[in-house]
Amino acid sequence: MRRLKTNDDPDPQIDADQVDPFYVLKSLLPFAWPEGRFDLRLRVVLAFAALILAKIVTVSVPFAYKGAVNALDALYGQSEIVVLGLVPIMLIIAYGMGRIMMIAFNALRDGLFISVGQNAVRALSVETFRHLHTLSLRFHLERRTGELNRVVSRASTAIELIIRMGVLNFLPTMLELMLVFSIFGYMFGWAYVLVLAVTVLVYLYFTKIASDWRIGIRRDMNQSDNEAGSKAVDSLLNYETIKYFGNEELEAKRYDKVMSGYERAAIRTYTSLGVLNAGQAAIFTIGLTIAMLMAAFGVVDKTLTLGDFVMVNALLIQLQIPLNFLGMVYREIRQGLVDLENMFTLLDRYPEVTDEPGSKPLVVTDGEIKFEGVKFAYDPARPILKDVSFRVPAGKMTAIVGPSGAGKSTLSRALFRFYDLSSGRILIDGQDISKVTQKSLRAVIGMVPQDTVLFNESIYYNIAYGRPDAKREDVIEAAKMAQIDGFIRDLPEGYNTMVGERGLKLSGGEKQRVAIARTILKAPPILMLDEATSALDSYTEKEIQGALDQVARERTTLVIAHRLSTVTHADEILVLESGVIVERGTHDELVASNGVYAGLWQQQRSLKDSDDVREPA
Repeated sequence: MRRLKTNDDPDPQIDADQVDPFYVLKSLLPFAWPEGRFDLRLRVVLAFAALILAKIVTVSVPFAYKGAVNALDALYGQSEIVVLGLVPIMLIIAYGMGRIMMIAFNALRDGLFISVGQNAVRALSVETFRHLHTLSLRFHLERRTGELNRVVSRASTAIELIIRMGVLNFLPTMLELMLVFSIFGYMFGWAYVLVLAVTVLVYLYFTKIASDWRIGIRRDMNQSDNEAGSKAVDSLLNYETIKYFGNEELEAKRYDKVMSGYERAAIRTYTSLGVLNAGQAAIFTIGLTIAMLMAAFGVVDKTLTLGDFVMVNALLIQLQIPLNFLGMVYREIRQGLVDLENMFTLLDRYPEVTDEPGSKPLVVTDGEIKFEGVKFAYDPARPILKDVSFRVPAGKMTAIVGPSGAGKSTLSRALFRFYDLSSGRILIDGQDISKVTQKSLRAVIGMVPQDTVLFNESIYYNIAYGRPDAKREDVIEAAKMAQIDGFIRDLPEGYNTMVGERGLKLSGGEKQRVAIARTILKAPPILMLDEATSALDSYTEKEIQGALDQVARERTTLVIAHRLSTVTHADEILVLESGVIVERGTHDELVASNGVYAGLWQQQRSLKDSDDVREPA
């Protein structure tokens, strides 16, 4: 499933026209025959048995129909009035029972297989979800959430459809066709087989041509659907911004413009479906008419009975079902491939950052951090970090300050290894972070980001996210250290209060304190504070700063700060400008040097609100 073609391109584009449907069926087979699930495999076997029985009954029913007609015809030809005999009655009952059994076996097949199909949807959806989380930060910064959601949703539906139709029904349907062909050849002659063969071939060829034509139309509709989903999610996430500027009507017009494209594509899709169905019906009806004319001449010539005539009609009518099914299988698989192609692209996209083969877990003894000649650029034409080197001793605090765009946050992303460096290396206790597993690296670093995003769950869940197996008293203690326990207890639902999507029900300061509590609960040996108090007022900042200092005590701490007043006590302050460290030292040393830092310090001291800074000790 994961490899439709070999390609070193991190973002291969897969065209449904280039994908072999039989390859897709083969790729999906492990999900229809799941390893280690005896119960589901048994269901598959029983479903196959029910379907084969249904096919046998299906081709047997016309024999009962024929016998009943011939028996009635014989009675009708007699001159005297006769009572309906036992044989016609039994044949008619057999015909009715046969049709009931055919329906019952098909219903049993569907009931047995539904668990298999839904398990396949679940397994593939979870695989895609896991894969999305393995992709690197660059992918997630560029993605459109609404479109991604539509892609996964449509692909899940297509997976179930392809597995159910292709894996379970294709071979038994071919078996039914062969049985019908054999019956016609044995009972009526090979001329009938020739008519049927031509009908089937023309029918399937037309279905292929028409379905291929519809693929482009379906792809256009999917693209419009993706865009509509993306616009809707983007608009709803920016609800407050829309209200600030009173642009509700503008958003409605933007959405209507996208939906009009979807409307046109949908109309073309369903119109083309009507053309396909009409063409299929016309081709089959022509074949049916020719075969029945041949049978009618046989009745006149006394080579066929009236029962044979109706049997030809019954077999052909029943043949239309598997023919329609084969046409639908091809059409749905082709359309399913269009729905799946974006998922295939996602699954075939290589993560930008991967663990090297044989990578071992990071072992932290002291927590010393070293940046050695680190260079990095999001775009090769625009370098961000230029030969950055510094050391954060174990248990000490190093602050990084500088103007916006200097590369401060990029340093934190490099430490978490969200990107691989252009050159240089980062060491923790002498271990190159590119040589250890990403999971173990991120497990030892606690992060309080500048922009805190919370899950649409309870406050308790969001704090406990730092250590999901933590005891409740530990979660509450972390909230107390972050100065948020009192606020939470004043809420009607306390720790069970839902925070809303992205935490929008909480203020910026409240969200920040939840993030601090979450990191306190994680209790990592290394702490990263990225503008951790930026969303707090001066009064709250002073309260939380003490908690942060307590958490940072005896931990290796890297602080990215805009407010210089929050880092005056740091063991070392690095001044970053245009990706280069231009100054380093303690607060007093840097102020005395009268350089870049001293200028920033004086600038912040001159602010009218004295709460925004504090005098140096």
